[in-house]
Amino acid sequence: MLELAGTGDDGTTGLLGGGRAAKDDPRIEAFGTIDEASSALGLARSLTVQPRVGSICEELQRGLYAVGAELGTNPSARKTFVLTAAADVERLEKLMAEIEAEAPMPEGFILPGATPASAALDLARSITRRAERRCVSLRRAGGLPNPEVGRWLNRLSLLLFVLGRYEESLAGRPAKPARSSRPGRSN
Repeated sequence: MLELAGTGDDGTTGLLGGGRAAKDDPRIEAFGTIDEASSALGLARSLTVQPRVGSICEELQRGLYAVGAELGTNPSARKTFVLTAAADVERLEKLMAEIEAEAPMPEGFILPGATPASAALDLARSITRRAERRCVSLRRAGGLPNPEVGRWLNRLSLLLFVLGRYEESLAGRPAKPARSSRPGRSN
């Protein structure tokens, strides 16, 4: 059994660097959403048969772990932890450019689910968008001084879209465009 088992029964959770915060604190909401995105990326990594996609997913999970640590750190201890930097954002942009050069991107909206791995990547993308929204709220309230976190999450969600299409392209199953028609009706 974990040494700290039961310490969160009072509705609080421990922070890196000491201290506690309410489990519904906006910082903890953002941190939890980051954790969800990482889990969805882990699912994508387990489903892909493409070594490059799996490797990128693992790199992105490590990045999410770092962002999560930044969010889950007691503000008084932030200076002791590595913060998300502009170079981290640039790394995502570089990956995105590399992948876009290899796989055609669809024009318009797509229906997620062409492959199990691309569906998991799209799930991770939508969770990342929610994490980004949580971080925007946190930043507006003064609880997130580092603007690079929001930029990183924004680029990550774009990269996950591109990576999903890349996964589909490698599998020979391009994304299907979304249509606005209802079942039983023609376009």
